[in-house]
Amino acid sequence: MAKLYFYYSAMNAGKSTVLLQSSYNYQERGMDTLLFTPIIDDRYSKGTIHSRIGLHAEAVSFDKNFDLYDYARKQKETNPKLACVLVDEAQFLNKEQVGQLVEIVDKLNLPVLAYGLRSDFQGEPFEGSKYLLVWADNLIEIKTICHCGRKAIMNARIGTDGKIVKTGAQVQIGGNESYISMCRKHFRES
Repeated sequence: MAKLYFYYSAMNAGKSTVLLQSSYNYQERGMDTLLFTPIIDDRYSKGTIHSRIGLHAEAVSFDKNFDLYDYARKQKETNPKLACVLVDEAQFLNKEQVGQLVEIVDKLNLPVLAYGLRSDFQGEPFEGSKYLLVWADNLIEIKTICHCGRKAIMNARIGTDGKIVKTGAQVQIGGNESYISMCRKHFRES
């Protein structure tokens, strides 16, 4: 029986690395995977999932109007080896798209592994993450640590001067130059 999995963490925990490893594991066993990545994540080349340690794979780019279920359904019709759907940066999904992932699981009987942040730089949930936390069959935390050694669960945005930024748009694409992972204590004290 297929399930919807949500792998969540703070920044820099290795979500994309785990996603790419999972895809590789399927492919190594002769099964195909379908990878999705949001078009808004323009840190690297469009249509590619990149990990900080240098792994990468081609993926289908999606925007807020993209129908993930319809695309996966068409792929499954033409590819009987399709065995799993994987979504990078799943926090950028909208409610409707999370519902489409549920349909992929329930109607197409394909497991879906979604990877993303739980919350933004102000400690607020992303829309995609909120519905994945509610609708996923399994929730898996990928752990990372704060500078103090405690488990990091928050994402702090930093400015070009290295200081914590508390205001701004919810979405600002960036990596280590823009965000640091923190424990709740240090996030609240910053």
